[in-house]
Amino acid sequence: MLRLKFTLRKVKDTMQARLRRSLSLGGLVFLLAGATWAQTTTIEGDVKGPDGAPLKGAEINLNRTDIKGHYKVKSDKKGHWLYTGLPYGTYDITCSVDGKVVDGMKGVKSKYGDSTVVDFDLRKVAAQQQAAQQANATGELSNEQARGMSKEQKEQYEAQLKKNAETIKKNKALNDAYNAAKESLTAAQAEQDKTQKAAKFQLAVDNFNKAKDIDPGQVAIWDSLGEAYTGLGDAQTGDERNKSYEAAIQAYNKGLEIKPGDAGVYNQIGNLYGKEKKIPEATEALNKAAQLDPTMAAKAYYNMGANLVNTGSPDKAAEFFKKATDTDPNYAEAWYQYGSLQMMQGKVDPKTGAQTYPPETANAFRKYLELQPSGTHVQEAEAMLQAMGEKVETKIHNPAATTPTKKKK
Repeated sequence: MLRLKFTLRKVKDTMQARLRRSLSLGGLVFLLAGATWAQTTTIEGDVKGPDGAPLKGAEINLNRTDIKGHYKVKSDKKGHWLYTGLPYGTYDITCSVDGKVVDGMKGVKSKYGDSTVVDFDLRKVAAQQQAAQQANATGELSNEQARGMSKEQKEQYEAQLKKNAETIKKNKALNDAYNAAKESLTAAQAEQDKTQKAAKFQLAVDNFNKAKDIDPGQVAIWDSLGEAYTGLGDAQTGDERNKSYEAAIQAYNKGLEIKPGDAGVYNQIGNLYGKEKKIPEATEALNKAAQLDPTMAAKAYYNMGANLVNTGSPDKAAEFFKKATDTDPNYAEAWYQYGSLQMMQGKVDPKTGAQTYPPETANAFRKYLELQPSGTHVQEAEAMLQAMGEKVETKIHNPAATTPTKKKK
């Protein structure tokens, strides 16, 4: 009996042990089943460079689109990249080299179990880009490009190609007209024969007009057209000259509509009004130029004075040369021109025959000699000072030793 009791107890203990083990395993199975709900996914791939070799250091950015999330990783020395532990979802993935996106794939869905593979082959990308450029140039899709496209996609792409081809055609016509105009303008400016000069300026005007008809939004075209009309007017006379000057002013104003506040353009408009002897308009334009860019104010006033001298209004020109010297006391050429005009205002006493000049005349010539001791007008300035009875210390002048400074219009 004692032995039987022992055997029954042993069986009982064995059964209890099995039961505990069974419960333990059941709990383990339950826990494992629960763990599958928190499982993550992996996306990986390879990056090949334009030469077909593995590319190290390419940055892969994974942007989750169904729920906000951003992840990034770089390719290793074998060109491989891998990001594990990603939440299940949909991603837009890009490949960047040296901070520039070179390829990408949208709507990539990760999956449980096996990795989702996304490769980037930059050699294929370069070939596709070259094919796209060829299609843009010819307006025709290659067989490879057309393959895999839906009818709607193909129609959209062909419409875009047609638009690109029209743009290319327009740009070519624009460049041809503009470059031809520039060549004619350069040739006209160098031409010495007045008749040929006018003809070449007219050719430049015609081509610039073609260019602005193609694209009226280019400020460079309007400014160049103004320059061409100005040159044409300078080569003409009478009403034709004034018509060209007015056309130049209109062209410059069109440029100002696109790019307001250009002091150089206002300076040119002031010069043109000066040539037409429209003093109030010229003064307004030049004052505008001086306000916009004080550094060119002296130049603007000098140009106005020069225009007035050239058009037979020296008395009014003196005022602008004086403004130039007031603005820039070191403007030697303006001092000389101002002194010359003041000299013209000299008077002769009918009783004594003595000549008198405005008080600033001698000072203007002295300022010129001080600023330009080897300038082009030194002898004239000294001669006029002597004619006024001023003592002049004649120096040895060597124009070749010092290049005189001359303001450009």
